[in-house]
Amino acid sequence: MQTGEMTIADRQMDRRWEQLHTWGPYGLLGISFVLAVASADPTAGPTKWYTAWALFAAAVALQLWWHGTRSRRAGRGRTPSPAGTAYYTVRWAIAFALTWLSPFFAFYAASGYMDADELIPVRWQRLGLFGSAVTVAGAQSGGLPFGSGVQWIVFAGLLVANSGLQMVVAHLTEQETQRSRERTETIAELERTNTALQQALDENAALHAQLLVQAREAGVADERRRLAAEIHDTIAQGLTGIIAQLQVVTNIPDPDLAREHLDRATDLARHSLGEARRSVHNLAPVALEHDGLPEALTKTVTGWGERTGIRAEFTVTGAAEQLHEEVAATLLRIVQEALANAGRHARATRVGVTLSFLGDEVILDIRDDGTGFDLLTVPARSHSGGFGLDGMRARAERIAGSLTVESEPGHGTAVSARVPLVRHDR
Repeated sequence: MQTGEMTIADRQMDRRWEQLHTWGPYGLLGISFVLAVASADPTAGPTKWYTAWALFAAAVALQLWWHGTRSRRAGRGRTPSPAGTAYYTVRWAIAFALTWLSPFFAFYAASGYMDADELIPVRWQRLGLFGSAVTVAGAQSGGLPFGSGVQWIVFAGLLVANSGLQMVVAHLTEQETQRSRERTETIAELERTNTALQQALDENAALHAQLLVQAREAGVADERRRLAAEIHDTIAQGLTGIIAQLQVVTNIPDPDLAREHLDRATDLARHSLGEARRSVHNLAPVALEHDGLPEALTKTVTGWGERTGIRAEFTVTGAAEQLHEEVAATLLRIVQEALANAGRHARATRVGVTLSFLGDEVILDIRDDGTGFDLLTVPARSHSGGFGLDGMRARAERIAGSLTVESEPGHGTAVSARVPLVRHDR
């Protein structure tokens, strides 16, 4: 049963008890009156009749007064009060007197069994229940006053039985009340826990969104630095070489030698143009515009292998999922940079790229059989300002991931990026 259903059931039970405590004494008084009138002795003197009618009117007036008092106290809970104690005491006295006149009014006296916990303070509840038991036992033993010793013996036995029964009922009621209180406290605690959990989830979602925004902003800055470094390393150097070749041409009278330098300048210009196009192409992950990460990596690895002549293989393990664009772009950039490093420095003959989907994280491995290097001596960044291993590590860390590198001279290099699996927003 869920928390909402338990709360509704408890409210329904409380409402039934409230109705019983409110209308129960009326019903028991009415039953007692009908039975008493039906069994009344017509020869009884007027004094007894007047007394009975007066006590009955007092009982009705008492119930009406308490009904009004109870209505005014609505919302304060069923807790003992001085007014409730006075009502219980006066009702017991009226019921005792009516039972003296007719044993059938014991039904009205029995109403003390069902609301003592509501009307009387805890330290006086057993005394109030005992008083009600005296009245009921007296009626059960033939009515008050007793005319023989046998009735007293019967009365004693019935009093013990009634007292024991109502004590057991009171004990069970107390236990049920305690369980109800504990259940209410448990429900309240569950609601507080659920609220705190929802707040934590909301905060986590907000932090995640903030992380992605920061990663996007940091990625833009990294791309600017990378593009600047590439322009310096490729295009600027190519233009410098072109200028140098043209300067040589202006100072050489030999046409054949000048033609040779012009051809070199032309080759440098073509190469620089290609580098410029490549830099612009890599400025944004175009490969992800129409493909998921596995498809984009397949094309990237295959194309790189065809350009470099190096055997390159790509493998996917686990159930592939559509990743968030920031995660996919980060992993694609890491692969591109790792392949570029392998092509420029590693002198590898074989490169393997593996993308693994493992539950709540994604692992990207790039391994080559190149020359390798000493991790203790490699600089964090190249002197030319290139992106390098430090930049790849920064990319992974910006999306709460990590990057590790394993390498040693003559045994190749292994780069492994481990990032959280964040699914694509739908």
